Amino acid sequence: MTTQSNRYTTVAITLHWLIAIMLVLLIVVGWQAGDLREAMLSGQETDATLEDVRFIYNMHKTFGLLVLVLSLARLAWRFTHKTPPMPETMAGWEKFAARFTHIGFYVLMIGMPLLGWAAASSSGLPSYLFDSDALRLPNLPVPESESVYEFTGWLHGRGGWAILVLLALHAGAALKHHIFDKDDVLARMLPFLRRS
Repeated sequence: MTTQSNRYTTVAITLHWLIAIMLVLLIVVGWQAGDLREAMLSGQETDATLEDVRFIYNMHKTFGLLVLVLSLARLAWRFTHKTPPMPETMAGWEKFAARFTHIGFYVLMIGMPLLGWAAASSSGLPSYLFDSDALRLPNLPVPESESVYEFTGWLHGRGGWAILVLLALHAGAALKHHIFDKDDVLARMLPFLRRS
């Protein structure tokens, strides 16, 4: 049975799952918004209006910035609160892979919103939090340039794939620990689980 001292804190668990869910939804919505934008620019018929596209993009930006804030809070929490130790039975390469994956997540959870914000800032178009004209998002100090927009947007899109790869590795490793190793790695983030 997993003891409380071997679990992540409630704050850490809540931030973990909230950010994970938001990341997946942001990737799906972001790709769909991009496809819709491309369809409209190429003259294809869609049921969406420009206002619909603006709403989707502004909500994507709003929740992307919320992920940035929550990720910074999660990082601060991690620096100020001890994390449960890795199981002693874990091989050295597994510990390295776990650390690498966690660092990769933090880089992406913080970098992706900043790249998206940079792309939006370089586009020359205004961005609004919650799609409200009263809450205009300030631009980052990047040049208003098509080439900057294209490059930051390209990086932002590729980051979505990187997040999905890390998510698959992370979830696969957690299931491997729970099903095959029968340790408490997954139970530390899912309080209702108990070690088999």
